[in-house]
Amino acid sequence: MAPAAFKKPPQAPPVFVGTAASIVKDTETLIERSRSLQDQIVASVEPEHASFQDVVLPMAHNEASNSLESHILVFYQAVAAEKAVRDASTEADKLIDDFSIESNMREDLYKLVDAAFSKRERLDPESQRLLEKERKDYIRNGLSLPAGSKRDRFKEIKKRLSQISIQFQKNLNEENGGLWFTNDELEGVPEDVLSTLTKGDGINEGKLRLTFKYPDLFPTLKYAKNPITRKKLFIDNENKSNQNVPLFKEAVLLRDEAARLLGYPNHAAFKIEDKMAKTPATVDEFLGDLRKRLAKGGAKEKEILHKLKEEDLKSRGKEKSLDGHYFLWDHRYYSRLQLERDYQLDQQKVAEYFPLQTTLSAMLRIFEELLGLAFVEITTEDRSAISPSGKGEDIVWHPDVQVFSVWDDEGEGQAFVGYLYTDLHPRDGKYGHAANFNLSPGFINPNGTRRYPATALVCNFSKPGPKKPSLLKHDEVVTLFHELGHGIHDLVSKTKYARFHGTSVVQDFVEAPSQMLENWCWTPSQLKALSQHYSTLSPEYLASWKEHAAGQSQPSEKIPDDLIDNLIKTKHVNDALFTLRQLHFGMFDMAVHEPKTHEELEQTDCTELYNRLRTEISCLDGPEVLGMGNDWGHGQATFGHLIGGYDAGYYGYLSSQVYSMDMFYSVFAKDPMNGKEGRRYRHTVLEKGGSQDEMKSLEDFLGRKPSSDAFYRELGLA
Repeated sequence: MAPAAFKKPPQAPPVFVGTAASIVKDTETLIERSRSLQDQIVASVEPEHASFQDVVLPMAHNEASNSLESHILVFYQAVAAEKAVRDASTEADKLIDDFSIESNMREDLYKLVDAAFSKRERLDPESQRLLEKERKDYIRNGLSLPAGSKRDRFKEIKKRLSQISIQFQKNLNEENGGLWFTNDELEGVPEDVLSTLTKGDGINEGKLRLTFKYPDLFPTLKYAKNPITRKKLFIDNENKSNQNVPLFKEAVLLRDEAARLLGYPNHAAFKIEDKMAKTPATVDEFLGDLRKRLAKGGAKEKEILHKLKEEDLKSRGKEKSLDGHYFLWDHRYYSRLQLERDYQLDQQKVAEYFPLQTTLSAMLRIFEELLGLAFVEITTEDRSAISPSGKGEDIVWHPDVQVFSVWDDEGEGQAFVGYLYTDLHPRDGKYGHAANFNLSPGFINPNGTRRYPATALVCNFSKPGPKKPSLLKHDEVVTLFHELGHGIHDLVSKTKYARFHGTSVVQDFVEAPSQMLENWCWTPSQLKALSQHYSTLSPEYLASWKEHAAGQSQPSEKIPDDLIDNLIKTKHVNDALFTLRQLHFGMFDMAVHEPKTHEELEQTDCTELYNRLRTEISCLDGPEVLGMGNDWGHGQATFGHLIGGYDAGYYGYLSSQVYSMDMFYSVFAKDPMNGKEGRRYRHTVLEKGGSQDEMKSLEDFLGRKPSSDAFYRELGLA
């Protein structure tokens, strides 16, 4: 339970007062502070006297203290309302990355770290892990290469890759394209969506502007009856960031070159070496086996949907539109129609039971009960009281943002845990997907006290309208719970060093905790707990609901059992097609990152490869069957994951489900709200962050080695 009265946290929240002028200056100050420390260590410590205490520990403390500012300085580029602030944050990101590359390639520091490693001092396990990883980082950053042209080229590549990554994501964030459609072309799209669209004038008089942001894009692909509308929207969305096409190709070429300089056969071998999978061969075998197992199911699911398309077009007198194909832009529409026809599932009706704010509150209550936490929203009057500046507006970056102080509950000792921020609606220039951002990590200060973390959920759910709150489709409920799961991981982690805090775990495990939590969104008792029909929130919303209710009696406050039953029956509908879509992403990722030769990669057309693999793997037809070739769209140019850290790692979304399903079905399936097991999970897995080998955390929790049985059983492939 949350404390009855507001308690002042023992640590002030971060402030977000950066300006276009201050951000770069503050970044340069941070960098100079770190460089001075590094120079001081080199000047004062001889290799024969190097120790963890004198070399690695001071740099770890510096990394931690700097992160309190640096994470926020680069966060502005994802969320700031002013373009000048976002641009300054992007520049700060470049400066920090360049300095990081410079630091990681300092041979004088590497010699001291290597000397400290060679001493074999008796260290606590987390300090030993830090020393080993620090030494390995220098080697993986080119210091195994002899000084000279090869090492210089490696450094040049690293700097250019950093620039590409930052520019690629900036292009995605700043993307503001869209299409104009008439009301007839948008027939079927819910009024809730249409009412939020910009109305045209001049040559666009009588039209509405659809953007490529999720709250416009997905409902239109799901509900627009006109296949020409869906086709145009789908293809234009695949081409919304074509300035990223050459950046993507340059990135994969540079990664391959860098890996080969270090003696690896390709970039995938370099990246996966430190992951749970260890080798590309393990990944390829996993993905290939899964593809074979899913092929038959995918073909059967497509056959059912294709038949539904034919029936739908005939029923609407559109027989002339029958073309023998089931297209990429058909899939969301007919999947939705299938759920309505075969499972009596009206997703608009389901959404009425999941207003964003009440659903978020209910999710927090689940985490309170399961993990022993308490969330206290810090509202306007209390913000000023805890703000370091005395101004409440300084502790958020935008008026839309909510902030919570997070505490242990009474059973866990009522200690402070950290700060949770939510920024849930789209706006120009904002990060366009759903993600969790660490704002400041937790760690142990040099004086032995604990520094508490702050974390932010950045999402893009529809904005509330004048007559309805923001309502979540069920898949959006799952997304919110998933990202909140990352946030909770970030909050409850307790590590000695900032380096290992929270979600700083290997890539093919990082999704597992959040994927496990998605199961709560398919559990009847938890769906009931999360729900509250929007008409029960206020007299105004009730009146609005009645306008469209045609004399029906007011719905129950909680989602009814029959609707829950219908929803749960759909959990595995088109599972094979969904997983094949994920396989397309994962196998494309591996294809561009494990070429046989560098020359082969130079000759690879990434656009052709992306679209050809999608056709071969996903079972769905694209424009290529209409004679448009394999260069009709450039989906890889919108694929932020592969430039933002998931390179040769996207497979982790699938492989980590092996762990997530094993944890859920072994421990939580019988009683998802078992607080004893929830707290054990918190302390055994989440709390450890990356401070120990992730497999050890997993095996400690399961009491055995993980098994893939639950994963394949869940997919119906056992």
